[in-house]
Amino acid sequence: MASADSLTVPDAPVLADVPLPAPAAGPATGLSAATRERLAACARDADASGEPDRPALALLRESGLLGLALPYEYGGTGADAHGLNSAVAQVAQVNASASIMLFQHYAVSRRILEHGSPALRRRLLPQLARGDWLAASAWSETGAGANKKHLSTVARRTSDGGWVLNGAKSFTTSAGLADIYLVLAQTEEPAADSAPDTGYGSAGQTFFLIPADTPGLEPDTSLRLTGMRGSATGFVSVHDCHVPDTARLGPIGTAASIIAGVRDSGATLGAVSVGLAQAALDLAHRHAERRGLLAQQAVRHRLVDIAGEVEAARAIVERAGRRTADDPGIATLHSKLIASSAAERVINAVERLLGSAGYVASNEINRYGRDARAVALMGPTNDLCKELVSLPWNR
Repeated sequence: MASADSLTVPDAPVLADVPLPAPAAGPATGLSAATRERLAACARDADASGEPDRPALALLRESGLLGLALPYEYGGTGADAHGLNSAVAQVAQVNASASIMLFQHYAVSRRILEHGSPALRRRLLPQLARGDWLAASAWSETGAGANKKHLSTVARRTSDGGWVLNGAKSFTTSAGLADIYLVLAQTEEPAADSAPDTGYGSAGQTFFLIPADTPGLEPDTSLRLTGMRGSATGFVSVHDCHVPDTARLGPIGTAASIIAGVRDSGATLGAVSVGLAQAALDLAHRHAERRGLLAQQAVRHRLVDIAGEVEAARAIVERAGRRTADDPGIATLHSKLIASSAAERVINAVERLLGSAGYVASNEINRYGRDARAVALMGPTNDLCKELVSLPWNR
């Protein structure tokens, strides 16, 4: 791993001067049957132990999926948002915790691509594309609310032009596993005439990219969740954590505008919900076939209703990823709302269809339900999604 000082690099060379090898042939977003089986086994083990799913992360690194969000010139495969959503859904179908780690890695990778300096992109993106480094977001914190306002994590200028950060983050996915964290901090007090409220984040906030081995940055994975138990979701604290100014992502005080632009990307947590809903539907079909229930019209019709819910969720996630709506950002928010709600309904319907079999603790439908509930609570939470959609109506 690199230290924060290694982010201080000269301007990047012209990319054409440094040719990179072509990406490996094969489907950019596909999972082999063997990888699916191994990820599924990892999910079962991590759910039972509650420990970070390191074996699943190793599989993601081997698979090449970590490079999908980045263009070829940085060693990635250049998938669009539709391709990213497809990959996340496929992973979620067998291992939802791994899919959340993958989604966060994509999100940070794209923010660096969009807002990083040429030197920062050249330094970090090839490592993220190869899977040498895993990226994570450290935005949430106790007391700041789902909308990330009133942050207690602060960054102050140092005499050498760098920054020192102090504070603590909560519910950080991949805590202790990530090689670099995108940390949100307050760098200045919002001015009275600051930009209008975007509903997420506030004026005077800035993003910093901090390698995991930077002195003063400490992860804590003691948090035990009901769902997504392998996702290494925990706390990350920064105490007198010194970073150079080259670790800053974007202009000072503009993190809120970067956050506001994330929803326009079309990448959506709804893809995780689609994968979970599909897994539940597949489980229902296997149960019905094994028990000889498909001869019953009532069972067949219930399966049709459940499949319709899955297809509707998939359709809105695909629409978000293709960015064909008049307002792609609103479509992305709706996709998270609708797909996450649909997944919970689907899983509840499958639980009823399974009957007493679903009441056995080891039945996977129980893990699907706990994992699906977690998506609604992830940022932006479903309640915040509704606020972000409706906020412009008051202006």
